[in-house]
Amino acid sequence: MLVALPEPFSFELTTERYRSFGRDPVNVWEDGRLHRVVAGRELALAPAPGGVRVEPPARGDVEAEVRRLLGAPFDLVGFAAHAETADPLLARLVRALRGLRPSLTPDPFEALVGSITAQQVSLRAAVAIRCRLVERLGERHARAWAFPTRERVAAASPDDLRALGLSTRKAEYVVSLARSDVDLHRLAALPDDDVKRALTALRGLGEWTADWFLARHLGRPDAWPAGDLALRKAVSALYLDGRPVSVEETRAFGARFDRHRNLAAHYLLVANRVLA
Repeated sequence: MLVALPEPFSFELTTERYRSFGRDPVNVWEDGRLHRVVAGRELALAPAPGGVRVEPPARGDVEAEVRRLLGAPFDLVGFAAHAETADPLLARLVRALRGLRPSLTPDPFEALVGSITAQQVSLRAAVAIRCRLVERLGERHARAWAFPTRERVAAASPDDLRALGLSTRKAEYVVSLARSDVDLHRLAALPDDDVKRALTALRGLGEWTADWFLARHLGRPDAWPAGDLALRKAVSALYLDGRPVSVEETRAFGARFDRHRNLAAHYLLVANRVLA
């Protein structure tokens, strides 16, 4: 089955993050295909003219989830036009990374747990811890694992998660999130500021986590995670000749990308990783 994606689209660039930080049992890259469990079935995604070929064939909500996973909601045409008129450096990066559609994590609980594991550690360390969490509480399929359900994590104890490499506080945050009565799916109907208020009211979820939830789950155009160290390093390296930049400066810097901050953040991160 072919799942169509808007042009431009580069399967290689869009899936780059699943190969950059170590093995990911939820998003498995193997022989040029991406394997992921969607709606209880493992699917294999491969590049095809106009989008991706999905095996075995799937319909309905599965197709919508594949499109979100591969960044279909992003307006790359408008973003490129903005870059060409407003920011020559960004315009060069957009041309060099043509077709990069930032991958969106389809499930809100998976997105938040991933952010919690990544708080104040390297991405490689976070991925390693996340692997152990998935393989302890998730469901194994042929090549990929389904991310642990909220119910399965809620039934675990903080000590169970500490044994997987999470710090005491992070283990408590993850279990607390799983056991909370917040309907994470309903957050998609809220404006950005209300989403941030709802998330930061939960234990262990700060502005950094809320910003990445807006960026990598909801795909909000103006999400700009100014507190992210990797983004600050990218701004420093690409725009400021390596001068250290504060969170406040990075937040102000995002104004130049008005209405396209989310895409700009992803393009700067990938450019600093693969074009440097």
